[in-house]
Amino acid sequence: MKSAIIVFPGTNRERDMAVALEQASGKAPHMVWHRDTDIPDVDLIVVPGGFSYGDYLRAGAIAAHSPVLRSLKEKADKGVPVMGVCNGFQVLTETGLLPGVLMRNAGLKFICRNVGMRVETSQSLFTGGYDDGQVLSIPVAHHDGNYFADERTLDEVEQNGQVAFRYVDENGEMSAAGNPNGSARNIAGVFNREKTVLGFMPHPENAIDSAVGGTDGRGLFDGLVRALS
Repeated sequence: MKSAIIVFPGTNRERDMAVALEQASGKAPHMVWHRDTDIPDVDLIVVPGGFSYGDYLRAGAIAAHSPVLRSLKEKADKGVPVMGVCNGFQVLTETGLLPGVLMRNAGLKFICRNVGMRVETSQSLFTGGYDDGQVLSIPVAHHDGNYFADERTLDEVEQNGQVAFRYVDENGEMSAAGNPNGSARNIAGVFNREKTVLGFMPHPENAIDSAVGGTDGRGLFDGLVRALS
């Protein structure tokens, strides 16, 4: 599996993501700078976490207009898989590649801890390494992770099976206690209609080593390699 990671000023998870991708695939990903106008031919494009452009204006808003995003949109339109994590999720919603927006956390505080994340479907190239309903412990680190969309959009997302992950409590149930940021319907991640684009807030790249953060993130990367190799 060949992959590429897009890097913006303020990105801070690109190296963690590169380690996770290389560990799973055996190949180091291409690092693509935001000023580049082309992305190499790869099997997967990742927009990693961080604070692109310092989160000025709105998280992900400036990055969505970077030169490299034109190439990203073109490749996404052709079906090349794209994954956005944390700030990457924010960027993908700002570009319109994913529905909804990410707002300030309901508690108006930065959150950095492990959370429960339930796999809503294993029927995608991103989630094939997990079982339906499997509960994962994955770290989050964000201030603007509150997923929001109007009720009509939320209903469409639900009906189309576009919810990838939900926040859950220690019992694996949707609850206010298990929702770290106030996201609508406890949604932690969504697909586009074709399930070729995925965005979510928790950081699986920081859950691949039992010595640091656990290993619940490995299934995502191993599943991607199986699906795209």
